[in-house]
Amino acid sequence: MSTEKKMDQEYLDYTLQYNPPMNLEAAERNLKEAKQILNKMGIVFLLGSGICLGATRDGAFIPWDDDVDLVSVIGLNNSTEGSADIVAKAFKKKGYFVGGLDGNHSKTRMTVKDEVRLSIEFLRITDDQIHAYPGIWFPSNMFTEPKEIDFLGEKFFVPNPPEEYLRLKYGENWMIPRKAGEYEKDVVEKIEEVKIDGTPCVMRVLNRNGGPVNDAEVILVGGGRSRTDMEGYAEVILPGPDWYALMIRYPGHEQVLYMESLEPGRRYVYRSDSASKMAESASGDVGTLGNLLSQE
Repeated sequence: MSTEKKMDQEYLDYTLQYNPPMNLEAAERNLKEAKQILNKMGIVFLLGSGICLGATRDGAFIPWDDDVDLVSVIGLNNSTEGSADIVAKAFKKKGYFVGGLDGNHSKTRMTVKDEVRLSIEFLRITDDQIHAYPGIWFPSNMFTEPKEIDFLGEKFFVPNPPEEYLRLKYGENWMIPRKAGEYEKDVVEKIEEVKIDGTPCVMRVLNRNGGPVNDAEVILVGGGRSRTDMEGYAEVILPGPDWYALMIRYPGHEQVLYMESLEPGRRYVYRSDSASKMAESASGDVGTLGNLLSQE
């Protein structure tokens, strides 16, 4: 790997861990360039997550947003299972660094240019529903029959109706601006628990002194829950490698792990002071902390 690519990969990893606020001018440039690239390929995309929230509620980027989220539906409007890699090549030609993750319900390509992370998630339809991070099921027609809006002087698509999408995504109080650390618990607690098939990963929960926590509750958001044994270990069933959200609970402690890249068969360690230590190690402003787990 070249020095430049290594630096880009390190910056992408940094943004996924610390999620610093993005430069809004650079974000606007990247979004409009992404639109040109995808339009040229005939791929229809929608604004998702925080950028959809900002566009719908404020008519602007959320000042503390950390990335640009775009989504496209596989099987519609020239978006196919192979589109993720084709799009990645097109973005590389425009000077973007591109990383990715293929999950059970989607393929995601994460780009970085001018220190802005822009993600394109190619979503699959399953039984007339679309599953999206962090474990939410949406009616597929919300994405297949999008709404066109004006944003930043151009036309963009958003899920339709955007208000219902945002309610399902962020909860009843989506109209109230909230920064990192203020909304994550509300989001994950409203997602229904669903029995899923898959392969377990192993999670170990340690207290701030490094000792194992017995009978801690480990909740996979949108999945199942388990409890740790005397040595602090619990199995968590995963349908496949993907981004997940979890909650760790035991007396006197509760932590939302909002962005964790997990794979079946791996062993992970959660330390109760990991969030505070990570925040202290940041080189600047931080948003929602991600990848708090370490591998055992």
